[in-house]
Amino acid sequence: MSELPPVVDAAWVQEHLGDGDVFLGDVRGPNAHTRGHIPGSKPLVLGSPPPMSDRAMLEALAPEVGLRLRRHGVTGEERLVLYDRGDGVGAMPAAQMAELAGHPRVAVLLGGIAAWPSELEVGAVELHPIKTTFQPRITAVPTRDELASRLDDDMLTILDVRTDAEFAGKQGYPCDPRQGHIPGARHVHVEELYAGPGAPLEPQEVRELVGEAKEIVAYCHSGSRSALATLALRAAGYNARNYAGSWHEWSRHDELPIER
Repeated sequence: MSELPPVVDAAWVQEHLGDGDVFLGDVRGPNAHTRGHIPGSKPLVLGSPPPMSDRAMLEALAPEVGLRLRRHGVTGEERLVLYDRGDGVGAMPAAQMAELAGHPRVAVLLGGIAAWPSELEVGAVELHPIKTTFQPRITAVPTRDELASRLDDDMLTILDVRTDAEFAGKQGYPCDPRQGHIPGARHVHVEELYAGPGAPLEPQEVRELVGEAKEIVAYCHSGSRSALATLALRAAGYNARNYAGSWHEWSRHDELPIER
């Protein structure tokens, strides 16, 4: 099977879009796709991981995402590349959803449609639903239970990408009953990982900030900032996932420990 990095750029897409096994999915929605899209792409809305990470919920969600993939003609045999408006906020969560459904090769186009150097196409494209089977990969989306059971796991680095004040428990959102951070978490603010919107630092610069890690789970307050962090981490070569429930979920469970 052809290789696919977890993050690709526009030059990679230009070089490989003509390959028979590349599916370029626009996660912005069918209306945005019709108004202007990267040539050869198709609309593919997969959604985002849920804010509450119960395993039963993920087990029910995974086949639903697989159905969305099949309805858009995704077989699971192709290299699936997803893009959004350019900041990664849509494409990175969608990639995690495709991984949850069981797609084995998923990438995000860095910079999204804003980075496309050529003319866009307009108009609707025809979709061809197919019949296929996906084997869900529930571990693609971290749960609070997984993190709680791995707090002493040297193989896992938990990375808090909120502000200094949030990490210290001195500031937070009123909706959260407790403030602080997950015990043992490292802290790097998400903005430190980026040179500009949609533009992560060079891999070596990211690695100097984050340090060595065999596996990373990033979190923030509700999963958006940590989705961006996950994109930068994957672009730097880390094995990274986003904990979408983040502090919004963790703080609600009194049985889960916190540090301040």
